[in-house]
Amino acid sequence: MNEITVKAYAKINLSIDVLGKRPDGYHDVLMVMQQVDLYDLVKVIWMDRSELTEELQSNAAEEEKNKIESGIQINLSTNQPFLPVDQRNIAYKAAELMTKQYGGERSGFIMIELVKNIPVAAGLAGGSANCAAVLHALNDLWELGLTVETLMKLGASLGADVPFCIAGQAALNKKLGLDKDKMAGTCAVASGIGDKLERINPLKAWILLSKPTISVSTAQVYGGLKLEELEEHPNTAELVAGLREGNFHKISKNMTNLLESYSLKEYPIIMYTKNKIIQEGKAYKALMSGSGPTVFGLFTSKRKGIAAYSKLKRLNKETFLIKTL
Repeated sequence: MNEITVKAYAKINLSIDVLGKRPDGYHDVLMVMQQVDLYDLVKVIWMDRSELTEELQSNAAEEEKNKIESGIQINLSTNQPFLPVDQRNIAYKAAELMTKQYGGERSGFIMIELVKNIPVAAGLAGGSANCAAVLHALNDLWELGLTVETLMKLGASLGADVPFCIAGQAALNKKLGLDKDKMAGTCAVASGIGDKLERINPLKAWILLSKPTISVSTAQVYGGLKLEELEEHPNTAELVAGLREGNFHKISKNMTNLLESYSLKEYPIIMYTKNKIIQEGKAYKALMSGSGPTVFGLFTSKRKGIAAYSKLKRLNKETFLIKTL
């Protein structure tokens, strides 16, 4: 039996520009994505059939014997009872994809254990991060030797945020042996549907994350956008320049999320949370991440974020003061 535990990091969006709707129903976007020090733990165990004891095989029900004797069985568990543990879970889908592409003649069990810390349905890519971690884990356990770029292409078929999560996990989980890969990195400009990445200088700051107790449908948010009415778009080039220079004024000035034009009106609690972060902590900038509902505030030091943290924690239970990576 072989196992590995991967840290699956959350992301925030420093900017999101929506360029237009594609024929396939998705939207072309241009955004800056940044990983933060909030993570789920994804433990993946591979047990080959040959490693199973005779006792386990002899005691197994006939149906289970058949599964053991041919093919790969996937089992997923999590500390959050409301999450699905079958094909509806993107981490499960990742194991299915790897089995289809690289399972070959292997026969045995893939066991996935998710310890969730990242808020769910929050605009922080928690599910995508779990998916990416499973791809990384099986690449390692099966000794496939896949590059980050190859893993990203696989991940793109499962979700638009998965490639970025793969790149960040490669950089941060050094035991995977991919931290020197040219595609590994914790900050990137993403284009296409969010799956085409260009590595850039990461933000160095403290972030106050606060998720209101609601869930937001990404499809609903994109569907509700009125792009023809939006005259101002983020200046992504200036934001990238600010990150390169470490210029917080330039960074904060160019942090814009076009999805706020819908979400802040549709969900007043998001606007309320954003205002509280600005009022209580005097953040350089407060912005919704992804399609929401999580809002984050940008601080240059932990000390400056502590006061706001205590106030926001009373408002929203899922509130964190963390660093960018």
